[in-house]
Parts: sequence; C-alpha cells; structure tokens
Amino acid sequence: MTFYDGIFPFYPTSRTPVVFNTIQIVVIIIFLVFLVAFLVILIGIRGIEKLHWFVRVTLSLFIGAVIVAVNFTNDWERGYAMVNTTYKSFNNENVKAEVGIHIGLKGVNVTLKGLPETQLNEIINYNEEFLWQFGLNYESQYRKGLERGLPNPILYIAEKFTPNSPCGVYSQYRVSGQYASATMWVALCAWMLSNILLWLFVFLYGGYMILVTGFFMIFSLISFGTTRHTPLCAIQFDDMKLQSALGPSFWLTLATALLCLIIGVTIVAMSIFAPTRMSKIFLVDASNNEEDSYETSFYNQTYSDADKVNQSLPLEELEKAV
Repeated sequence: MTFYDGIFPFYPTSRTPVVFNTIQIVVIIIFLVFLVAFLVILIGIRGIEKLHWFVRVTLSLFIGAVIVAVNFTNDWERGYAMVNTTYKSFNNENVKAEVGIHIGLKGVNVTLKGLPETQLNEIINYNEEFLWQFGLNYESQYRKGLERGLPNPILYIAEKFTPNSPCGVYSQYRVSGQYASATMWVALCAWMLSNILLWLFVFLYGGYMILVTGFFMIFSLISFGTTRHTPLCAIQFDDMKLQSALGPSFWLTLATALLCLIIGVTIVAMSIFAPTRMSKIFLVDASNNEEDSYETSFYNQTYSDADKVNQSLPLEELEKAV
C-alpha cells in the first residue's frame, strides 16, 4: 500500500538521493574564490610577470585544493555491478539495478539505482553512507538502516563492513583511513610552510617543504593501499560479483604527489647548482634592481654649484628678514 506519488507509509517524506558531497563543494568554492581574487589582481601586472604569477599561484592552489578535498571524497576505491536481485525483505519480487560501492577515508557509500529508476511503483535511487571514523558507531548506523527498511542490496553490502562481520575488513579500512587522513593533513601543513618560505625567497627550504608535502601524500597512499592486501569478501548477487578497484581520488592524489616531488627536486637542485638562474625565475633580480636603482639615484645624486647657490638663497633671505 502506498500514499501519494508512490511513497511507502513508513517513509515520513519522499526521499531524494545524495547528488554532491557538500563539504567537497565548499572546499572547491573556497579555493576558487582565492583563484578568482588572484586573477583580478593579475590584471594589473604587466609583461612576463603575469605568466609567472599565474602559473605559480595556480599550481599552489591546485595542490592545496587536492590535499583538502580528497579527505572528504568517497571514491578512493569503488566498484559497480548490474544485478537482478530481491528489493525488500518479505518480498520475493526482483528488481534490475546498478549496485555501487564507494569507499573513502571516513566511510563507505553504497548506491542502488534502478534500471529503469521507477520499479515496483517506487523510484529506486539510493545513496547511503556508513561512517567508521573515530567517534562514530558503524554498528549503530547499520541498525538504523535496518529500522528504516533499506533495500536488501544496500544492507547486504553494508553488513560486510560491520565490526562483527566474518570478513574482518572493518578494522583494516578504519585504521588505514584514519592514518591516511592524518598524513594528508600533515601534507597540508607542509604545503602552507612551503608557500610562506617561497614568498620570502627562501628557495632551498621552500623546496624541501614541497618535497615533504609530496612524501606525506605518498605515505597517505601507502596507508590506504594496505587495504588491498586484505581481500574484500565476495559480494555476490546470484551469478554477478561486485569487484572494487582504486578510484579517482587515489590516482589524483598520486599525480599531485608526483607533481610536488618534481617541483621540489627542481627547486632544490637549482637553488644549489644554479642560484642565479633560480633568482631570475622567481623574478628576484627584477625587484632588487628596481630598489637598487632607486637607492643609487637617491644617494649618488650630485648638485652643481648653481644648485647649491639656489638652495642657499632662501636661507640668506630668511636671515636678512630676521
């Protein structure tokens, strides 16, 4: 029995699936605001300096945005399968749907999308999140899912990650995710220090901090990668098996880490073996030359005898007046 537009009585309101991660959107918007503000300032810069500052700031903001954003994404590992399975308990009717698993550093998202979406007089489009980060009880979230009457495929997959599951992957993913998240935050601190040092023209130590940023991102990948040594329990739907693989966030973090290592090695090598060229790249000579030319023109200014007489005239006239 259903009420208006196919809503089951035990649902207080019509469900809407999660489309975007709000925290991830906020992070992207914040970094985009910084980028737009810089582009506005960039209009007043002339010549080759405009290209220099554009590349420098864009790369820096990209690295920072990746470090922060991947902490909240849920696609470090993911997998999909097209299944034909039972939909709800105490109901033998099957549905054809796409089941997805999305694993992040803080939890797992299980998706279920009907093919087509409207089946059994209901819109089948679910995106349920189960978190295992410290301070939250995964078992409690799973029990609430049972009480809400979530579809069988979602509960079946979520049960694989419960602490009491024979699979034993809960502790592995939970600990690995926490260590990976912690090392990513350390990488963010190193990224901030590298920016400060480079703005102060301390190139050698700025390069070292960029290397530290890349290394901690690699440590984060290694921490999460240890979960691959514990094979995930078979998620079987009749003759279909759901298999997971490393997702976009993992590969994006790896690419950003390699970018940091390349930039860091380049800066350190040039600071040691070609400091003059390094100064030219960061436009240090141009700014110093402007200051030197101003100081030179100020201190080395010479006056002719006529100028001295003209300068002394006001004082003589003032003495006569007194």
